[in-house]
Amino acid sequence: MTTNQADFNVPIPEDHSDPMQLQVCTEEDFDYSQRGQWLRAALLGANDGLVSVSSLMMGVGAVKHDPKAMILSGFVGLVAGACSMAIGEFVSVYSQLDVEVAQKKREHRTMGNQEETEKEQLPNPMLAAVASALAFSLGAIVPLLAASFVEDHKVRLGMVVAAVSLAVVVFGWIGSILGGTPMFKSCFRVLLGGLIAMAITFGLTKLIGSSVI
Repeated sequence: MTTNQADFNVPIPEDHSDPMQLQVCTEEDFDYSQRGQWLRAALLGANDGLVSVSSLMMGVGAVKHDPKAMILSGFVGLVAGACSMAIGEFVSVYSQLDVEVAQKKREHRTMGNQEETEKEQLPNPMLAAVASALAFSLGAIVPLLAASFVEDHKVRLGMVVAAVSLAVVVFGWIGSILGGTPMFKSCFRVLLGGLIAMAITFGLTKLIGSSVI
């Protein structure tokens, strides 16, 4: 009499996990809204510096061929704009801070150790003000540098437009990467807005300046 021994094969699952797939899942699970506040302030400040200072310089350049007047107007715009951005951001974030603190007090959650923990999560008005001023200054330096080393008036205007156009595209590209938004739309919006602002400022100043002077 023979006995048959049954073979029991336990299948061992193979690891088919794809590193690229895991990376994609990690990127999809990332919450880009966490970057929203500081990203908005930084990009807003940089784009404001680019567009407002370049438009101011283009407006002055429409009626003045003196490079000193154009550069001086850009420097004044940089200082005034940076101060304005810093003050505006400080007041805005401080108001937000007051609202959040009042809300936490109403909910009776700001007590003991929990109070210290929640204070770390509150917005920082001074940090937001400094960041906005620096971002504005960074953007405003671009048209100033573009106009500082060109003697010919028309070439100087063209250099400002070209430098600012390139810079707004770069800022739009950086914003799309950090914010997880479509790159083409982000770049196109800021580029179109910057060109329209410079064109309107140049055209209106040229029209008014020619009739007044």
